[in-house]
This record gives sequence, structure tokens and C-alpha cells, in this order.
Amino acid sequence: MQWHLFEQAGAPMTLGLDRQQDYKRFIDGAQLTDLLTDLSADLAQGLLLLPQEALDAFPGAEDDLRQGRWSPAAAALIGDLTALARRWVTRPAMTRGMHPGAATVLNTAACLMRAQLDAVDAAGPTVLTRAPRPSVVARTRVLAPARLRSALAWSLTPMTVPTARPPAADPGDPGPAADDTGLRPPPSHPDGMRAPQIAADRMPSHVAVIMDGNGRWAEQRGLPRHEGHRAGIAAVYETVYGALEIGLRHLTLYMFSTENWKRDTEEITNILEATRRELDEGPLRDMNVRQRWSGRPDRLPQDLVHSLRREEHRTRTRTGLTLTTCINYGGRDEITRTAAALAQAAREGEVDPHLLGEDDFARHLPHPDMPDVDLLWRTGNEQRTSNFLPWHAAYAELYFTPGYWPDNDRRDLWQAITEYSRRQRRHGAVPTPLTSPANHHWPPHTRPDPRRRAR
Repeated sequence: MQWHLFEQAGAPMTLGLDRQQDYKRFIDGAQLTDLLTDLSADLAQGLLLLPQEALDAFPGAEDDLRQGRWSPAAAALIGDLTALARRWVTRPAMTRGMHPGAATVLNTAACLMRAQLDAVDAAGPTVLTRAPRPSVVARTRVLAPARLRSALAWSLTPMTVPTARPPAADPGDPGPAADDTGLRPPPSHPDGMRAPQIAADRMPSHVAVIMDGNGRWAEQRGLPRHEGHRAGIAAVYETVYGALEIGLRHLTLYMFSTENWKRDTEEITNILEATRRELDEGPLRDMNVRQRWSGRPDRLPQDLVHSLRREEHRTRTRTGLTLTTCINYGGRDEITRTAAALAQAAREGEVDPHLLGEDDFARHLPHPDMPDVDLLWRTGNEQRTSNFLPWHAAYAELYFTPGYWPDNDRRDLWQAITEYSRRQRRHGAVPTPLTSPANHHWPPHTRPDPRRRAR
């Protein structure tokens, strides 16, 4: 789409995660504008493609439109939909931070769509028989100044011609979706350990991990703190391998919080650079892992933001483990931004403030399809959740272990899941009898050595 074309042209469009709702609404508005413009052609083919919830809100309008009648109900419906589409395509915040040339293109597109909607409003009953079009004068009023602004923007910030190189080598190029035909399984554990067999009804769907203790692990060994984060990357890969082997559907890792900016600059730089390098070169690229990012782009290096978005795009069709990395993430910040998006939706009439429920709030989260956390595991001998996924982890089972994160591998994830499988989850209900421990067992000769825990 346009985003990718601008990236290739050397004018990257910064898409802020905090403005995802604006992007979605802009696209929804463009689609609704097309439906209203093409209404006559669709009716001629016996089709009525307007949103069903809008048709239901105006009794009789659906039958009138299908019969080609311009009734008060039909007129009210069309007027309501044009007003809704006009609100959706008017998104001033959407272009904030973009290249000025790209912003001019999108703003001009919005102006043209509003002119088109004005033509729909002015058409009245003729909207049922022919497609309304804005006048030449109306289009000229939009395009003439836009051409001047665009020429000035591109002259002040000229377009660069990208050099030919493989898509994976360009951190700003999301490229095509990954080819899943060559995916490989995770490597086996060096000791030959295999994942325990957990009954399906005892298996968590979503495990979230606070990977604590990297810096202290390094300090114990007389190393700089960033060396602990480097060692922690190996534990990340081991944990992902273990998640794939045991069949976990969702794994979310707390990698860098909004509070971590208080740390030493060198430590922060090393953490973020190591993260970008692993995204570009790491072993997960060829596994059945769908990668996602949760957090804010503010303050993050632009090349890291590009790498995160590229991997989201490249792996979006994969069906195995969904791995969400939380970078520059804060739970209260996430809730605050979601509340702002919900307030915007209420102001635009998309939701009724008096009828709001939990589902309405969840739909406005940065990742509405993220399931609730079943198990929240924290390493490093700390017992707090540290502003991590407060909405999703409201009913999570908590699991704390003393070892520092770099000392963990896939067996520790399996042990956490095994512990989860023994717990009774009530959610406020009367407890049910726990099924037999035989529902899960470690394969012969692969049980973890208890002595390994004494680190």
C-alpha cells in the first residue's frame, strides 16, 4: 500500500502505534466513501453493500433503497453515512511526524474524499441512479494548492533513490510476507530434553514473562550490565524454542519498559542495539513464529522501529507461536492511550458512553486480539508485576522464580507451565476438583534435574 511505496521512495512515513485507530478509521472512511459513490451501480446489480448496522438504525430504508425509492428514511440514512465517512477521513493527527510530501498526499486525499461526500449529499435522489462526482471547480480548489504544497515539500526534502539490495537487508522496507514453505523446527535441547505432555485443558494459552536479573547476573560476574542483557538473548531464544515445542500459542516478553529510560545511557544503547541486531539477523526469522511489538515509538531509534514493523509485516501470516515483544512499553500508558481512543470514539458517536463494557475497551487496545494472560512468570527473585499488561493479566496465575534470567532455558518455561497445570483457576467461582496429575508427565529420561535449580 502507500506506506510501503513511500518507504521505497526514501520518504518513510512514521506510523505511530498510538495512532492506529486514526489509520483504521481513515481507511474505513475511504471505503465508506466508495460505497456511497458506487451505490447506484451496486443497486443496478441487485446489491446493497452499505453497513448492516446502519441499515438497521433506519427502519424501512433498506427496502426503499432496494426498490429504488428515495424516502425520508433513505435520505436520513445516506445523510448519516456521509457525515460518518466525513468524520472518519478527517484525521489531522494521522500525518503528524510524517515526511511533509507524504503528509500532503494523504491530506489531499482526505480533502478529495470530503468533496466527493459533498457531491453525494448534494445529489439527493439522483444518488440512486448515477454516481455523483464533485465539480471541476471543487476538485481544482483542492488540487491546485495541493500541487504547490507538494512541490515545495519534495524540493525542501528531496526524494532519494534506493539502491538495489535484498529486502531483508533494508530495515526500513517491510517487504513481502515471509515465505512459510521453508520454515524449520527449533533446535533440540543440547541435553536431549523433550517437552512435557500437558493435557489440553490444563495448558495455558498465553504466557507472559518479566525477564528480570540480567544486570545483576552480569554484576555477579564482574561484567558490565549490558553483558547480562547480551546473555539474556540466549535465554529468550531457548524460551521461544520451548514454547514452540510444547505448543504454546502466545508468548509475551517484557524487554524494555517506559521506566527503563532512567538507566545508564550506555546500558540503554546496548539493549536497543542488540534488540535491533537480533531482529535483523536472529534465528527466529525462519521459524513458525509470528512476531509483534507492543509499545510506543517515541524515543526509540528509528532503525529499531523499522525493524520491529518489518518483522510484524513479514511474519503476519504465520500460524505458530505469536511472540509479542514489549519494548518502550508501560501498562498504565497502554490503558491511558486506550481510554483516549475510546473517548474519541464516543465523541464521534461510534460508542455510547452509557453502554460501555469491557469488550468496548478491549477493542480499542493496541492489540485487540491479544488474549488474556493465563500465566505471568517473573525471574530474578522479585515478586511484583511492574506495570506489565495490567489489563490482560487481571486474572493471571503468578509464578516467581529466584534465578536470574540468563540462567533460564526452555526447561524453566516447561516447569512454569507444569506448575500452572496443577493450579485451580476459579475466576470467582466455586472450585472444581483438580484432575489427576497423570494428565501431564515428563517423557522418560527427560525430567528436569532438581539439582539444576540450586544456582
